[in-house]
Amino acid sequence: MKYGFMERERSKFAVERMCRLFGVTRSGYYAWLRGRDTKRRLKENEALLEAIRRFYKASRGTYGSPRITEDLRDAGLRCGENRIARLMRVNGIMAKTRRRFKATTNSRHCLLVDENLLERRFTADGPNKVWTSDITYVWTEEGRLYLTVVLDVFSRQIVGWAMGDRIDTALVLRAFNQAVMRRRPAPGLIFHSDRGSQYASVAFRKALKRCKAIQSMSNKGDCHDNAVTETFFHTLKTELVYFERYKTRAEAKRGIFEYIEVFYNRLRRHSALGYRSPLAFEQSKVA
Repeated sequence: MKYGFMERERSKFAVERMCRLFGVTRSGYYAWLRGRDTKRRLKENEALLEAIRRFYKASRGTYGSPRITEDLRDAGLRCGENRIARLMRVNGIMAKTRRRFKATTNSRHCLLVDENLLERRFTADGPNKVWTSDITYVWTEEGRLYLTVVLDVFSRQIVGWAMGDRIDTALVLRAFNQAVMRRRPAPGLIFHSDRGSQYASVAFRKALKRCKAIQSMSNKGDCHDNAVTETFFHTLKTELVYFERYKTRAEAKRGIFEYIEVFYNRLRRHSALGYRSPLAFEQSKVA
């Protein structure tokens, strides 16, 4: 009671004078002050930890301290990343670990290939200016499920995708046609991929020509020439696929669809986009 009064009035009266008046010691007052601050800090940490666990769960266990901190700040909670990192570490809250995966490219063919127009410059001054694409696969108990995506370099948004049990030209055509229907790109779009036979095929070249798109291809055997798409596959597999065991291709399709359309495009914070989701980044730039 005395210490509480002294704390409220310390801006008006000297602490030493109030200690003499109430018959208490300065060391006692400061010990009470430290204890009170410790209790307050513990209560704040409890509230932060509850929020951390909520946002961590919403991220499917994929977020580390930088993205969790952005979520907390957007929710109006003032906090520093170091504090959040410490709370997560002490309470065993960690982002899912990452592993390597194998590529599916088959560039051993006699089809024509195009030059690399990007040269690893993965930037664009607006949406639907530069798209990249690649193919990967997911294991199921029924066998492989192949996935191809079309990614808009400007926002890192997946604008087209297709899945199937065959790695053929029809697969990449479905993804490309979906992207075209959704986005209606203007002539001059640069479409970049590896040198796989699916992308070098006559049918796919005709599809690009109909849209007046310009084809670009990675250098032979260099995965870094298509790094943004490889990064997406890496993220998909380490945040979803490696933690699932799919019995059927249909089950895998449902999980991947939900990850791309519900989580990745609309919600997942991307470090290259200032910790905004692809959709939020694009909307902020073209509004």
